[in-house]
Amino acid sequence: MKPAFSSSGPPERETSVARDRIPFSDGDFQTIADLAMRDFGLHLTLAKRDLVYSRLLKRLRGLGLEDFKEYCSLLTGPHGEAERTAMLSALTTNVTHFFREDHHFQLLRDVALPSLIKSAREGGRVRIWSAGCSAGQEPYSLAFTVLSLCPEAAKLNFRILATDVDSEILARAEAGCYQEDERKAIPEAMRRFIEPAQVGGFSISPAARDLITFGKLNLIEDWPISGPFQVIFCRNVAIYFDKPTQARLWARFGALMAPEAHLCIGHSERVAGPAEQLFRAVGVTAYQRLAANAHHIVQTARLASDPIQLPQPPGRT
Repeated sequence: MKPAFSSSGPPERETSVARDRIPFSDGDFQTIADLAMRDFGLHLTLAKRDLVYSRLLKRLRGLGLEDFKEYCSLLTGPHGEAERTAMLSALTTNVTHFFREDHHFQLLRDVALPSLIKSAREGGRVRIWSAGCSAGQEPYSLAFTVLSLCPEAAKLNFRILATDVDSEILARAEAGCYQEDERKAIPEAMRRFIEPAQVGGFSISPAARDLITFGKLNLIEDWPISGPFQVIFCRNVAIYFDKPTQARLWARFGALMAPEAHLCIGHSERVAGPAEQLFRAVGVTAYQRLAANAHHIVQTARLASDPIQLPQPPGRT
């Protein structure tokens, strides 16, 4: 699920854009920035004004609109929800690839998974969450890694949840079809989990698909999930949020994670705020949840000003 944003990448810098053809007033920018924050937690400062203009100019042209005032009326109107999601997709970066930031997958393979697979084989419950899954490369990379160590994982109580806020990109992820040039990012030993697609390129094998459940989820809204999760990947998502929203997100993750669970985040992100009490660093942008008691979890989440659900004991949904 793209986060509230996609697990794609940090906002890039763009050169100044001339605005002499289509007016873009301070009021237009503020309306867009307010909607982006309200609906998705996307933090747009005035320094991003040119980026917002250049990204959304394509939307205006595609919709046949005359100016940004008309576009803002569409966004705030009774049928604006779908366009607000399209706006989010235009303003965030969706470039990603299989096994991006491979050190996280090495940590998963060498440190986290051996004990989790042992637990699953003994009847335990294992859950991994790809929060901001974008076009699916991340959750499928997670599935490939699990299957390389535990080919029977789909027959066990072992599942991967993949969520994003963008319905369109989520549909692409669930389809699991990719261009041929993406194959090179997949290690040779993992390519047994892909197969030729009917229209060229390749698709994800049923063995990997069976491990994953896709769903739409906005990370700044309520989460209809209870955990506990043993691994959470949320990479290059929080970078779009302001500091208070990031702090709430880390605390909410901590409240849904089992003791000693692992959290992997983006290369320019850091766990900060009250949630620092719940985690210890175990690698590059990788953290492990401390064995804090339930009272500590509740207090930390309250400090983050966010409602939480307590983790359920293993074996319960």
